[in-house]
Amino acid sequence: MTSELLFNILGITIVASPAALLAVFSLASLAGRPLGERSMARFTETAVVLGLLSSLVILGMMLVLDRRHVPIEIGNWVVIPDQHFHFHLKLVFDRLSVPFVVLTFILCGTVGAFTSRYLHREPGYGRFFVLYALFLLGMVISSLAGTIETLFLGWELVGLSSALLVAFFHERQNPVRNGQRVWSVYRIADAAFLIAALALHHLTGAGDFEGLMGTGPWPDGHATISQSHALFVGLLLLVAAAGKSALVPFSGWLPRAMEGPTPSSAVFYGALSVHLGAFLLLRVSPILEQSLTLRIAVITLGLVSAIFGTLTARVQTDIKSALAFASLTQVGIIVAEIGFGLRYIALIHIVGHACLRTLQLLRAPSLLHDYHTLENAIGSHLPQGTSTWDRLVPVRTRAWLYRFSMERGYLDVILDEYIVRPFVAVFRWSDSMERRWTAWLSGSDEKGSDEVPPNTSSVEDLV
Repeated sequence: MTSELLFNILGITIVASPAALLAVFSLASLAGRPLGERSMARFTETAVVLGLLSSLVILGMMLVLDRRHVPIEIGNWVVIPDQHFHFHLKLVFDRLSVPFVVLTFILCGTVGAFTSRYLHREPGYGRFFVLYALFLLGMVISSLAGTIETLFLGWELVGLSSALLVAFFHERQNPVRNGQRVWSVYRIADAAFLIAALALHHLTGAGDFEGLMGTGPWPDGHATISQSHALFVGLLLLVAAAGKSALVPFSGWLPRAMEGPTPSSAVFYGALSVHLGAFLLLRVSPILEQSLTLRIAVITLGLVSAIFGTLTARVQTDIKSALAFASLTQVGIIVAEIGFGLRYIALIHIVGHACLRTLQLLRAPSLLHDYHTLENAIGSHLPQGTSTWDRLVPVRTRAWLYRFSMERGYLDVILDEYIVRPFVAVFRWSDSMERRWTAWLSGSDEKGSDEVPPNTSSVEDLV
């Protein structure tokens, strides 16, 4: 057996293991014969271990054979010769994708083992693991994507599973509304991503990262597009990364995502999904090198998000939201590192931060219990020291910053008033004009109405 054949077998196994897990769980539910908790836990463990072992074997082979770039193509799925378009699944194993996919399997395996006990006898146990398998498949495809279309496919699977798990407790209103909010922000990010993908196809004639970034292995590739084109495409990808990683001004959805179960909060918004925007910037980092303006925009957005996350995390009243904004702080720093060209440091930062934040979020429920136990033992609240911040910053400034942080930077209000509301007004006007037009054509006396639809009393309800 040649090394190339072994690479192909192992690469397909890495993608096939979460795909088979999703197929087993989904078909069992659709057939009306859902699996038991123990069976689902064993299937999950088998799929994760198989994928992890295959990833580690590929990593070992790359080190032994001194291979820094191993592409694997899995056939053409869509071919349109007249439009010079083709969609094919292509996997790439390099210094970026292999560590990220290994991290994905390790953290997803940890969270899966935790969830099998945490959600024991929960009515939505099976539904959680179906969405968990969907997320795992999306993360693996995103990590190993060799074309921008393949990356977009995994990107969409991650976004769909994220929104559905935020609305996991659908018997309550708030989780459903927050899930819709998350999905709405993801739509903005996905639209920017899709426009960037189409622009790259138009500029290069293909969506392969090898064609976009040159033939050199990551991170040594050089973009083949001009500086102005790199700025345009890079800004679109930066918007996509900001929406997926909750960077400013899209940070408002991050605390809303904490409505989901603790395991999904840990693996999504503390470990993997929240870093997917940074991973995208790392993958297209040669484009960033083409434009100084683009690099400045990346650095600025990262630093602003880090400062915002630091301020907001300090005033949260629940531990999950505090950890979520603490994650935002680190993701902002990672994005700034990417802008400065520190790619390996950013990758190491992602791996270390994802592991730490997963541990903290999984530990959060029992940590509160331990905290109260200590307070009961000593008979009072635990002592709080005076920080340097309190001594150096004036009281008025601290009061303003506290209110700013409590309102989470007014980002939700700004988005609602200046982005959502104008769109809603245009859609209502268009609906009114259509009603008037159809009424005039039909000869009826009905006129378009500009009234707000029932049960939509605010912009929050409309999104």
